[in-house]
Amino acid sequence: MRSFGSDNHSGVHPKIMDALLSANRNHQLAYGDDSYTAEAAQLIRKYFGEQADFFPVFNGTGANICALRACTQPFNAILTAETGHIYIDECGAPEWLTGAALKSFKTLDGKVTPAMVESMLHLIGFEHHSQPKVLYISQLTELGTLYTPAEIQTLANLLHQNNMYLHMDGARIANAAATLQCSFKEMTTDVGVDILSFGGTKNGMMMGEAVITLRPELAENMKLIRKQSTQLFSKMRFASAQFMAYLADNLWLTNATHANQMAQLLRKEMSLIHPFEFTYPTQGNIIIVKMDREKIDQLLENHFFYVWDEANNEIRLVTSWDTTPEDIELFIRDLKIIYS
Repeated sequence: MRSFGSDNHSGVHPKIMDALLSANRNHQLAYGDDSYTAEAAQLIRKYFGEQADFFPVFNGTGANICALRACTQPFNAILTAETGHIYIDECGAPEWLTGAALKSFKTLDGKVTPAMVESMLHLIGFEHHSQPKVLYISQLTELGTLYTPAEIQTLANLLHQNNMYLHMDGARIANAAATLQCSFKEMTTDVGVDILSFGGTKNGMMMGEAVITLRPELAENMKLIRKQSTQLFSKMRFASAQFMAYLADNLWLTNATHANQMAQLLRKEMSLIHPFEFTYPTQGNIIIVKMDREKIDQLLENHFFYVWDEANNEIRLVTSWDTTPEDIELFIRDLKIIYS
């Protein structure tokens, strides 16, 4: 099966698989006291700065929960776009496991603006309301849009002026960095991000997610938060070895650049067939486009993707590190038949 449903549908990059096989030799200490985790932590500091601490976890939801727990008390509020992953795709876990309330913003493009944050600041200090403490943003957003470093810096400055934190969900941070042609550090540490969910599963890893803390007070209890949140690997070397291969020789960038290029190719080829309404700019590896429902159903007979918004007949197409021009050619062939 070849899929445009999600970059989670792709397999594991051969270099990542080789790293897993290499880590399978001999014995290593458990729970992060292994040589692979120590080396991966050094690499993370190289990419994010000396203040960065590295905490591998099992999955993206686990990374988000651990990060948000580090930032909040149960009387706090977590701010997010209404399209944010923590708001629509994590089954209530953020509220259940942090105790904090989720407060969402309706956005035009999946991005939170300073004005939205400012609309919540009047609650600070008022004891009858949950206290805003952290803003969650996604890079890329679920709509495939991205924040520029300047936009992130503006948000971070506003939050820090009000004793709040900025949490970035970086499940697709590699795709954003490839588009912006900047480093991870330039869009996180350098512009005021306090804590990061760093993802690689969508970009060639098998189970590669981590929390990266960028402030000492957020790292202080992270090991305990991770354990209590059931996110502690025993054989952590298998997670850490993946990050080593992922970051070495810029494999992350090669994979993300390819996925982005395939998205641009797919959008271009679609545009030659029909004047489709693309709902948002394609700034990474995600395309959201409107189609007639009947034609969506016809296309689904031979291709896998998700209907993003049933009411508006929007579908979401996601390319991956291993999407090929042939995959796109087959999709376009059937799209031409449907629209002929």
